[in-house]
Amino acid sequence: MATKIRLQRHGATHRPVFKLVVAESSARRDGKFIEALGIYDPQFKREEEQINFKLDRIDHWISVGAKPTDTAKNLIRKSRNQLAAETATAE
Repeated sequence: MATKIRLQRHGATHRPVFKLVVAESSARRDGKFIEALGIYDPQFKREEEQINFKLDRIDHWISVGAKPTDTAKNLIRKSRNQLAAETATAE
């Protein structure tokens, strides 16, 4: 079966919080998943704290064939850019 890296919607009405998860492609959006990879909170005040992903686990799942959705791919790229910017300013 094919696996996907995608977002699950949680939170209240007008206050969404999304989990980045690995799930079977046939599973429902908010249904059963294999592993949680992080959290995305789009309404958090500070932009650098909106995304909290486990990039090493994401790399593992991509290496074994999991396909990220378009939205997940954009958020992963944004997370990597933030991490690179943080390490550049720390030096």
